[in-house]
Order: sequence, then C-alpha cells, then structure tokens
Amino acid sequence: MRFRQVHLDYHTSEAITPIGACFDKKQFQEMLKLGNVDSVTVFSKCHHGWAYHPSEANEIHPGLSFDLLGAQIEAAHEINVKTPVYLSAGLDEKLARRHPEWLIRDENDQTNWVKGFLEPGYHQFCMNTPYLDILIAQTREVVSRYDLDGLFFDIVGVRKCYCHSCIESVRREGGDPRDEQAMRRLWERTYANYTARVKEAAEAIKPGLPIFHNGGHIARGRRDLAFMNDHLELESLPTGGWGYDHFPLSARYAQTLGVQFLGMTGKFHTSWGEFGGYKHPNALRYETALSIANGAGCSIGDQLHPDGHMDEATYALIGEAYREVESKEAWCTQATNVADIALLSLEAAGVHPQAQTGGRKPPSDAGAARILLEGKFLFDVIDKEHDFTAYKVLILPDYVAVDEGLRGQLELFLQHGGKILATGWSGLDPEGTQFAVDFGARHVEANPYRPDYFRPAFKPGSLQKASFIFYAQGQKIELAGGTELGRREDPYFNRDVFTFCSHQHSPSSYTNGGPGMVENSNGIYIAWNVFEDYAAKGSLIVKETVLHALNRLLPEKTLHTNLPAQGVVTLQEQKEEKRLVNHLLYASPVRRGENIEVIEDIIPLYDVQVSVRTEGRVKNVYLAPQMTPLSFSREEQNIHYTVPVLECHQMVVLDYE
Repeated sequence: MRFRQVHLDYHTSEAITPIGACFDKKQFQEMLKLGNVDSVTVFSKCHHGWAYHPSEANEIHPGLSFDLLGAQIEAAHEINVKTPVYLSAGLDEKLARRHPEWLIRDENDQTNWVKGFLEPGYHQFCMNTPYLDILIAQTREVVSRYDLDGLFFDIVGVRKCYCHSCIESVRREGGDPRDEQAMRRLWERTYANYTARVKEAAEAIKPGLPIFHNGGHIARGRRDLAFMNDHLELESLPTGGWGYDHFPLSARYAQTLGVQFLGMTGKFHTSWGEFGGYKHPNALRYETALSIANGAGCSIGDQLHPDGHMDEATYALIGEAYREVESKEAWCTQATNVADIALLSLEAAGVHPQAQTGGRKPPSDAGAARILLEGKFLFDVIDKEHDFTAYKVLILPDYVAVDEGLRGQLELFLQHGGKILATGWSGLDPEGTQFAVDFGARHVEANPYRPDYFRPAFKPGSLQKASFIFYAQGQKIELAGGTELGRREDPYFNRDVFTFCSHQHSPSSYTNGGPGMVENSNGIYIAWNVFEDYAAKGSLIVKETVLHALNRLLPEKTLHTNLPAQGVVTLQEQKEEKRLVNHLLYASPVRRGENIEVIEDIIPLYDVQVSVRTEGRVKNVYLAPQMTPLSFSREEQNIHYTVPVLECHQMVVLDYE
C-alpha cells in the first residue's frame, strides 16, 4: 500500500515555451527525498491535451524537447519511488478545438466545463465518440513504452450527454432521446465500455497493472463503479470545495468496500492549479493523519512549474507531514474499522429524489456524519448491499424511503437485536403515506408548520428543558403504542405577508402538535429532518437530541472519551497483529476569506481520557509510534487509560491475546 504519494499535476499551456528546461534528475530525486515520498503520479498527457514524451498516439508538447516522462520514471525508480502515470481522459483542449463534435453537450447544445470557446477553460469529451479510440491508443502506447506502476485517468464518470453521437445511438436502438431514462442507460453503458476497454488495453501488455478512474468523488451505493478500479483515491481537498466534512464521510464508506484507498488532499491554500499557494504545515499534518486514522494511505497534490524545477518549499512542507506518516505506517496496514453504528447513506439509499441531490456530500449524510464525529461514536457509512447485522444501531437519515427490499433487510436487522434511528421522511414507504417500519407511531401528514418547536421530555445534554426551534421540515405523527420522548409545539402561524411576527418566525403557541420523538422496541423516530437541519444550521439542540437518542439505543458503546467536539476518534483493528489502534485527532479549522476553512494552530490537549470495550484480553497499552507504555485499568470488559498529551494526532495501541 502506498502511504506517501504526491500527485504531480502538470497541466501546461502550449503558449508557454520552452518547458521542462530546468528539469534535473538529481534535483527531482532530492525533492522526492525531502518530501519523504514513496510514490509520485507523473504525466503522460494533461488537460491541454499534450504528451510529455515522444508520441505517435498523441503529440509531444511543442515546448518540450526531451522525454520528460521517461526521465521522471527513471529518476524516481532509482530511489525506490513508484510512478503511476496520469492521462487526462475527460479533457483534451487541443483536440476539443479540432473536434468539437466529440464534446459532451447538454440539452441546449452547450459544452462543459465551459459553455463555449470564448472563455478560458476546458471542454469535456464524450466517450461515445471516436475520441475513445484515441484515448485507448494513448493508453497502449504509454503502457508498452514505460515501466509505469499504475494508471490514473482523470475527469471521468457517468456523464449526462446530448451530443449528436449519443442522440443517434439512442435513436438507432429505437429509443427517444427526450426520455432521460433511455439516455441514462446509454450513459451508463458508455462509461462501463470506457473502463472495460482501458482495462483490456492495459492487461494485454502488463497484466495486473493498477488502474484508477477519478471523478472527484466515490459515489456511495455504486459498488459497480467503485469496483471498476483496482484501488480508490478519494479526492478531498478541504480548501478546494470539499470541506473538512467530506473525507471522513467518504472514507467511512470506502473502508467497508474492502479495497485499498488513499485520501487525496493538496498542498495548495485553495485548490488545484494554484501556483504559489501553500497550506500551513499543521494543515497537512492533520489531513494526512486523518487519512491514516480512517484506514487510508495519503496523496498530496502539487503542480510542477512549467520549467520542470521541483519547488523546495513544497517538498519541505510535504516532508514534514510525511515523516510523521512514515513513523506510523506499521500500525495502519491491513486495518479494519471498528464500528457500533452504521449510517445508511442517503446517497446510497436512492429512492427519494433528495438522494440524488447535494453533490459530494448530501446535507443529510453530512449532518449525520458530523454529529457522529462530534459525539465520538464509532461508525461506518454503508450502502444497501452491506450486512446490516454487523452493527448495533442503524441510522436512516431524513429521506430513506423503505421499499420492499429494504424492508426485508431491516426486519432481519431487528430480529438480530439491532436498533434503528430514523428521522423525518425516513422509515416511510416510497409514497410517503405510512410507516414501513413500526416505531410506535402513525404517520398523519407532512407537518403544515415550518419551522416549529420541539419540547423534549428529557434534559437535552448541556441545555435545559425548553421549547426549541427546529428549522427543517417535519412529519405530523400520532402515538401508536410507542413512548413519547418529546412533543411538537406549533407556532402561532407560518410567516406570511398577513401573518408575521418579529424578524424571523413566530414564537411557540404552546399548542401540542403531537409527538415529536417516539421510542419502541425497534428504535427511535425523530419527526424532523434533523441531519439536514444540522448541516445547514448547526443547532446545538438538534445535536443534543440526536445524541440522546443514540445513547439510549447504544447503552454499551465500544469507546468513550472526553475529547472535545472538534476532535476525531477512530478505532482500527489489525487482526493479524492482534491489536486495536485508537486514533485521536484534534485541530480546529477556522474560516478565512470566503468559504475557505484553514488549519494553522495546533492546540495540545492534556489528559485525554479513553475507555475501550473489548472482548479480547488486553496485555499492553502504549503510545505509537513513541512506544511509550501507558498505565491502564480494567473494569469487566472496559479498558481505561489516559493520554497525557494529544498534539494533532496520537495513536494508542492495545495488544490483546
């Protein structure tokens, strides 16, 4: 497994010449050593469409006078650094201007990424055109000529396309291009054909060569797409639009698939292609630690200057993080995640239209993962193909409609003693008319008041009892055998031109609007889309309500800790080594500029208390990689210990018999 990769972008315009003139083998090697890198992704072809080596299947960059790719591979291999090779698959601006008829088009015949040719930017290709044959020839060429260690294809996926080729393909099959489902079947086949042809071309020359197709996000619930890759690289640049919530959500799904995967961040202050942009070293320390704490290797994005000279400041920055990673690798290989809770991803659940929105992190998934992280629960993110019975609690976030297939899985889960937490629209049949799972309540209708109020029958964590505003859409329910854990209170009225009060919503009228939270032997139902609410508003009462529900459903958590809310905790098991590895992380992203979260200061925490419940007999507890023994106590199946200092990331190892 590669733990310390650099993704070395080299998207270089033909308007810049010469290029690569300052490449120096020794300097290239020195920078890789400074960065403590074990793998570097180097370029055969970039978004501009040029090759960085002599080519018959493509054209070498007009400003390049030598085989840069070959020189990079030779230099890296001499110092035992692997070299997967990059081909821009979805973008090729040189060809885009020669063959605009091969580009993806929307319903209005506009191109993407940019909508024409009078603004700077790239145009995406359709793989249902002769362009695919050219890409396959380029693939064969680079695999046959170079001692590469893998292939990385970029800007690919199942794409909506209404180009002439796609329209004619559907019409030849007797379909109607105005029928999106008919078009979607074609788009799915187009992508599957592309990945199959790439695999066939590479396997014919170098059997077993690892291949990854990057679309910027691993779609939860699409195992068929995930398994078209030999490993996964989770592109997740926190400052580049993904945010700090995306990677934990994505990683907690990827690790359940049983394939090796990398967490890909960047050295940039913002995102890809930022020359002269640098993160604070502490940000990369945290982001790489977050990867290994979630069972992933690491990849850090950089962009090579057109002159080919490797930037020393960049590799000093990367090296600071990667030296830490290297010291910890022994405790991170062949690890599986320990989880009490499964979050059935809304993205994977599929039925409700809301499951198709939200991009890389649908609000309901993101809000649920954020509460689980802040509540220090051990969890996986799963799809409907996963074994639900491996968990004690299953969360159905906000819009998980229960069709017949899912109903059978939930019944089996409940028969095995599992508990369900369902929220908002979740738990209803696909028509949204009645509960498909018995939560001790009867569905009436979508609540006519929004926002409205929740008055819990319990003290909600750090808050006192009160009537609390819930902003998200709720469902009106009646008790049907369950126990009410809190009631809904109606406002005086919805805000309208003739009925409004104060600056926002009207206050509670104290009118009982029926149950707002119900419990029975199957689990707990909360009648609002609370996870969507938390993603949008971050309301403390929403989090405390969910935490109260989870603590009731999970009285015997595997792990307890007093790590603050912004901290992250995971528990990984190395079964062959007979040890548990408890990862503890702490850093506080702050907002800088417009919508950019950064990490600069790492504040040490002292005397972090942890309790781990385990059936194995624990022999030793120690800090890794320091190898410092920790004193611990045993209380039945619980092992208690205190971490003296947590500075960014600390591993605690529990050896068991």
